[in-house]
Amino acid sequence: MPAPDLVIFDCDGVLVDSEIVAARVEAEMLREAGHDITAEELAERYAGLTFRDILIRIEEEAQMLFKASLIDHAEARVDERLRKEVKPISGVAEVLASLSLKKCVCSNSSEHRIAAMLERTGLGRFFEGVIFSSLATPSKRPKPAPDVFLYAAEKMGAEPARCIVIEDSVHGITGARAAGMRVIGFTGASHTSPGHANMLMEAGAETTIHRMADLKPTILALSEWSEEG
Repeated sequence: MPAPDLVIFDCDGVLVDSEIVAARVEAEMLREAGHDITAEELAERYAGLTFRDILIRIEEEAQMLFKASLIDHAEARVDERLRKEVKPISGVAEVLASLSLKKCVCSNSSEHRIAAMLERTGLGRFFEGVIFSSLATPSKRPKPAPDVFLYAAEKMGAEPARCIVIEDSVHGITGARAAGMRVIGFTGASHTSPGHANMLMEAGAETTIHRMADLKPTILALSEWSEEG
């Protein structure tokens, strides 16, 4: 295909190295609530999901119930830690500064959290007015539903088939593919583990990159090569 109409960035684990910070807090709170899990296990199994959906899945898998207040307490504690600890993904600012294509953010995090993280890391200037949270879409359905991707494409005047998404999670890739978009998997965040690239490819990524420096040439390569061959 020719140059994409729109390049869509996930936030957590793609623009900012936040997944591992959130996983440490959430694992700590889950252990306090009686479910033994490490931050690494949490990040590997549930990266890309909202904490609400993580709790639902654990309740089903472990046959246990959590207090509803755990969600609000965890969100507040994660926000506090992120304000102090979140850092940009290495090399992402340079790539964003040199990328002339139309771009936006699609994330399961709240608009407030996305804006706060981008502000702290100095990336906010690249996404003024083009931040889309699944929580702020008409359906409010988070990834792996395709809703936030389709909503962003509509608002940005882009054809879904002419969008390229950069995602670090299986759930994000599943949602982007369901929206009819092409996906580059990213494995350069701190929470990724051996075999992560294979999981992203199995979920539907056309290729993966480990360094942000490889993003522009990868987008160019995909633009020149259609999935049909």
